[in-house]
Amino acid sequence: MLLKDKIAIVTGAGQGIGSATAMALAEAGATVVTADIDGKLAEAAAQAIQAHQRKALPLTVDVGDVESIQSMVDRTLAAHGRIDILVNNAGVTRRADIMDITEADWDRIHRVNAKGVFFCLQAVARVMIKQRGGRIINIASIAGKGYAGTSNAAYAASKGAVISLTKTAAQQLGKYDINVNSVCPGVTRTALGEANLRVRAQEEGLSIEAMDAKRLEAIPIRRANDPADIAAMVVFLASPGARNITGQSYNVDGGIVPD
Repeated sequence: MLLKDKIAIVTGAGQGIGSATAMALAEAGATVVTADIDGKLAEAAAQAIQAHQRKALPLTVDVGDVESIQSMVDRTLAAHGRIDILVNNAGVTRRADIMDITEADWDRIHRVNAKGVFFCLQAVARVMIKQRGGRIINIASIAGKGYAGTSNAAYAASKGAVISLTKTAAQQLGKYDINVNSVCPGVTRTALGEANLRVRAQEEGLSIEAMDAKRLEAIPIRRANDPADIAAMVVFLASPGARNITGQSYNVDGGIVPD
């Protein structure tokens, strides 16, 4: 029970890395706010946690809207009185060549992946500054470190922004005992990741099985992430053992990007 009595918010908690992270934090003792733009998915994630005799509060949140973010923070405080952990996980992408990215693609991706992360961080940091402490964990990507297999250049740019924000926020919030780190997943078996795999297989004229095998060959450890692999790193960064770690961006990628 490393996180007993802690209050955690996870954005994009309805599926994939978000739902695995919400469950892992709950299993470590935290009360979890499962925030997602899809209210039904947020509710399902909360119910899954509650089925394990843990506490969860589902909230419908659009992280691209500052008022929606503030409502999430206000409702969390009304229910629990504090916020100890924020996991900035909500994200979007699509498979596209650099020459096929539209203005609408850029705006959609950055609205969630960059703007959303910043304003969630800022809103929660206001609370943590008053508390004199907290943990903020941003889910970035090895795409933000130059991974050639990224879904698209706009996505890579948005995740590079998250990595840079993590460093600056850690420097400016450290005096309040707020730790800010990011986790950079590699190939991960989520619905979003598998959708990109199908598009890539079609582009290369391969079966999905052959494309998956090709993808795994590029991973030194020859294994893709399960969402639980990312969740485990998040739990560690939220735990007492990581109290003196801040401003870092940790790859969980099987060795694809050795940085």
